[in-house]
Amino acid sequence: MTIKKTEAGWLVDIQPGGRGCKRYRKTLGTKAEALRWEAFVTNKSIKTPDWEPNKKDTRRLNELLQVWYDHHGKTLKAHHDTYNRLCLISQRLNNPYAYTITPELFSEYRKQRLADGLTANGVNREHAYLRSAFNELIRLGKWQGENPIAKVKLMKIDEHELSFLTSVEIGRLMAAVDESLSTDLRLVVSICLATGARWSEAVNLKRQNVRNSLVYFVGTKSGKNRAVPIPEALECAILSHPDASKGRLFSDPIKAFRNAIDKAGIVLPRGQSSHILRHTFASHFMMNGGNILTLQKILGHHSLDMTIRYAHLAPEHLEEARVLSPYSKCVL
Repeated sequence: MTIKKTEAGWLVDIQPGGRGCKRYRKTLGTKAEALRWEAFVTNKSIKTPDWEPNKKDTRRLNELLQVWYDHHGKTLKAHHDTYNRLCLISQRLNNPYAYTITPELFSEYRKQRLADGLTANGVNREHAYLRSAFNELIRLGKWQGENPIAKVKLMKIDEHELSFLTSVEIGRLMAAVDESLSTDLRLVVSICLATGARWSEAVNLKRQNVRNSLVYFVGTKSGKNRAVPIPEALECAILSHPDASKGRLFSDPIKAFRNAIDKAGIVLPRGQSSHILRHTFASHFMMNGGNILTLQKILGHHSLDMTIRYAHLAPEHLEEARVLSPYSKCVL
């Protein structure tokens, strides 16, 4: 009998060319899969005598990740961080043979990560990192199988409203900033509030990045350089500030910022810190009548989908609902 049930699954043991010819053995999960594989191998062997099935790829996940890093990962902006994240995923999975990774295995991994306290957003990020790595390996011809987690859907997450500081809270924050011992804090916070810059973009500014009442952000997260106008008074304050070190204007005053937030009595959502300043700029920009496409350019978003989160703050947002609804036509 060419197919029989074993503890490991359904074993196919065939010699399509007859006794003394090439022998093929493979264990599959179900009898139906075993029958299909037997028919496939037999048909191929008859049509193409020299044909042989692909040999099982016995590389472990960390070996594949090293291949991914050598051939693609190194080209990414945050290559060290991304590679380290992938290696941690492999470690938590006990570095399995890559061919043993299945949707079921990854679903169990995801379940355990949630039980360990990782947020659904964090789990989705890990999912996206590993899925993307396999996609790239397939594109490069370094992995012959399918993407093992391609059929696993990302977890659905309720959309959270983006938080921002009100004008009153901004006033309290700036008062606390002025009381800080950090000589860099007020300028860094001011740059973020004036331009929507990420905290790291403001902290890494150099003197040559500020000229003609513009701040030029280079080497950004998105990889796109951009220029944002600032008031002349802020430009003068920046240019009169002594350099911190290595050509940079500022040292990183993040601890002083967090102390100022606490001193101002501002409670931020979990996971938000200095990024609240970027949200605050974008939110007030739209509330004051700014254009969503202009905001996209200022923030340096690749996709308008990222910027559209702030559209509901525009004064005219969905204004048609007020005048075109059936309620507006009712005679009360």
